[in-house]
Amino acid sequence: MRFGAVHRVMTGLLAAMGVLAVVASGELNPWASAALLLGLALSFAVPEDWQAHPWLLRAINALQIVLLVVQILRVWIFHQPILEVAVEFAAALQVIRLLTRRGAAHDQQVILLALIHLIAGTVLGTGLAYGLCFLGFLVVAPGALVLSHLRREVEGNYRQGARDRTGLPVDVPRILRSRRVVGRTFLLFTCTLALPILLFTGLLFLLFPRVELSLMHLTRSAKPRVIGFDDHVDLGGVGELRTNSSVALYATIPDLPDPPPDRIALHLRGTAFDTFDGKSWSRSNAEWRPVFHSPVLLERQADPVRDRRFLFDLDPYDPPMLFLPQHAVALQARARSEAANLGPPLRLERGPEGQLRYRSSGERGLHYEVWVSSSPPPPRPLPPEDRARYLALPALPTRIATLARQWTTPLPSPLDQARAIEQRLRSEFRYDLASPSGAAPSPLDHFLFESKRGHCEFYSSAMAVMLRQIGIPSRNVTGYVGGQYNRFSRNYIVRQRDAHSWVEAYIEGHGWVTFDPTPPAFAAPAPKTGMVAFLQDIFDASNQRWDRHIVHYDIHRQLSLLERWRRGGPGATLQAPGVKPTLLLVGLLAAAWSARWLHRRLRARTRRPSPSTARNRSREVVQVVQLYEGLEMAMAMQGLSRPQGVPPLHHARSAAVQGHPLGSEILALTERYQELRFGGAPLDEAESQAFERRVRQIRGYRPPPA
Repeated sequence: MRFGAVHRVMTGLLAAMGVLAVVASGELNPWASAALLLGLALSFAVPEDWQAHPWLLRAINALQIVLLVVQILRVWIFHQPILEVAVEFAAALQVIRLLTRRGAAHDQQVILLALIHLIAGTVLGTGLAYGLCFLGFLVVAPGALVLSHLRREVEGNYRQGARDRTGLPVDVPRILRSRRVVGRTFLLFTCTLALPILLFTGLLFLLFPRVELSLMHLTRSAKPRVIGFDDHVDLGGVGELRTNSSVALYATIPDLPDPPPDRIALHLRGTAFDTFDGKSWSRSNAEWRPVFHSPVLLERQADPVRDRRFLFDLDPYDPPMLFLPQHAVALQARARSEAANLGPPLRLERGPEGQLRYRSSGERGLHYEVWVSSSPPPPRPLPPEDRARYLALPALPTRIATLARQWTTPLPSPLDQARAIEQRLRSEFRYDLASPSGAAPSPLDHFLFESKRGHCEFYSSAMAVMLRQIGIPSRNVTGYVGGQYNRFSRNYIVRQRDAHSWVEAYIEGHGWVTFDPTPPAFAAPAPKTGMVAFLQDIFDASNQRWDRHIVHYDIHRQLSLLERWRRGGPGATLQAPGVKPTLLLVGLLAAAWSARWLHRRLRARTRRPSPSTARNRSREVVQVVQLYEGLEMAMAMQGLSRPQGVPPLHHARSAAVQGHPLGSEILALTERYQELRFGGAPLDEAESQAFERRVRQIRGYRPPPA
């Protein structure tokens, strides 16, 4: 491996890890992220010879000025967040430096910018992608630092006029092309220096007190906005989520069969709407009341024996809603990171239609437990004023009421009537995300009589309105229909594309009953299968474990870990989540490195030359250098002195290209010198005498008279 190429790649990788840590946070502008990735790829693809061209330097200087002006205008005029703008500009400077770096003089700037980007990535986002970038940075950093130091020493010696052991000036280009300076053992050893650093850092992470009063809170960015859970939702708005594969929450469900089903219908209730104006749903009551007692009693006290205990890890989204399964009776919640901080504690608020939301320092998601009754609670009577709310309708075409009565007239029971409407919508209508009914003046009428196709919001709205037409109180509900089972994390992963809309109807003697009129084949998106699903399960499980055990490693987990250590000694600590796999991985890496080192040592011992062979080779090198010194003296006598710093082969080729009468002979002798000194070719007495004879001929050459 050539020393110059390895140094260029290692420093480039170090810079790339810093830039990727910033881009992977997802907080930068998508166009800026794409431009940074493109520039990063170009910095590796552009040959090193091009980096010194004047036109490239002039273009880069102009680009820096333009970028600075644009970033200032973004902050001043468009009021963009100053942290985001500064990070983007620093990442752009790193790409520019990689495109124009020349030698070790710019390595310090590259390394410093890479460290700044890694710190910025810690502030902007600490997901699994950042963790991989951090690990890569830690592995590459020792090798990049050592190689930069070596190159800086080589270039410093050249500038000071140093000479090698043969008396010749230090040949920097030859050293950069050399394959003997850096080997695989060197790179492996320097990269494994990250192992003790990683162990020491992990120990500090486990034992150091958790403190969250940091730049992360002061500069946190806005959470993603989720469609369908606001106070006002247009007809069909939830359908837009079907293309979003972001994780919404992780659900751990007890008492699953073996093997667990791939998908399960959870109907996690988020929010409900009681008022319909013909095109959108809203709530007539917007009052939220704080909940002071813990656990939150939704119906009654939890019974650990009879009730099932569901566990949920909720990602941070706006609005910060809680999603509850059916027949939930009690709830216990805590913020994902409850560290020693000065922010406000977790606060729950209860709103109309049985909704729950949370407020906490940072609003970084929630970990909550829900106790679910195995049997429905006894129904509560519906007050007259609430019945009027759930039966109110705007002015709608009369044929909607006619169709509702036509579907339900033969059935006397309200429960049978509701099931009949549900079944007709499921069987006679077609699911379509791009339904044309959303743009119609009366979307519901167009859906029922014209297009007969739409997504879940059309189905739930149609059923709720038709139930009200025949005197059954109803409301529209949005939430998540279910999730996909993950074989590695052993829980169900609910994504944004699982957002769904269904109906709750009040049936006398039964209370509020859930109905889902959307065709069952389309109530949830089709799960992925094969290798794609396998890799996605690995990524999702790793992301959850990273988020739970690293990002949200809080004071509770730390105290629990210390308590295990106190009660059971070091063996108990190894059972802590995430500790045992980490130590196992470190042990495997150390064993692999030891086996590789032993193998290299044994192979080097078998190939090591004898002392006499080494002494003979040293004498040959001295003799070869003396031969070339004689050639240099001969060239000087002919007016072809080699300037200091110019490699011998480059000088000989220049003489040949310029058409000097001795150019071809000098080039041939120089190439032979390279083979004898660096190629390992043997030098015998006849070869030495022939070389000296040809040098004497060059010395005695006289040009013909003009």
